[in-house]
Amino acid sequence: MLKQVIWNLRKRVVSDSGDKLILPCMYVPTSSFHAGQVHCSQKSFFGVEDFLDDDNSRPYTYQKEKKSKNPNKHVSFKQQTEAYMEPFTLDVFISKRFVSASVTHRVTCKQVAVAGTNSKDIKAVLRSRSDIPACLAIGRILAERAREGDVYTASYTPRERDKFEGKIRAVVQSQIDNGIDIKVYLD
Repeated sequence: MLKQVIWNLRKRVVSDSGDKLILPCMYVPTSSFHAGQVHCSQKSFFGVEDFLDDDNSRPYTYQKEKKSKNPNKHVSFKQQTEAYMEPFTLDVFISKRFVSASVTHRVTCKQVAVAGTNSKDIKAVLRSRSDIPACLAIGRILAERAREGDVYTASYTPRERDKFEGKIRAVVQSQIDNGIDIKVYLD
């Protein structure tokens, strides 16, 4: 079948051009695979050759995933379902100059509500952007915005360097007082 197509194409090209013999060009791939290994590969846009991973799934230009030391390790039911049972997390960041907090969906990593003392509307109302009244205001505003996004429960785990006292506790307590149920996990 392929021979017939090539022969008919050759006849048409030869008859159309007259005396000159013009053979049709065929595309021949320049890269081939043998036993899962690349013999030659095309160059990328920047002139650097893209070689493939150990399992030939994607080029080295992509970020490799970390391989588990123990692939047969048992993962408990709680570890598998915890992100879905308590999908929203509270993140509080307090610096010397400002306070910011956000409620984030764990699975999709999308922020549902954000509040911070650096925003224009809050900055104008507060005297100081990093004291306890500012933390209470951020907690109240964040609770209102979270309720607008239909979030009524969240979990909070302090960072390693943070202690659950003072300004952080004020933000969390302000949210609890304004109708958001926060479950705090202390180590």
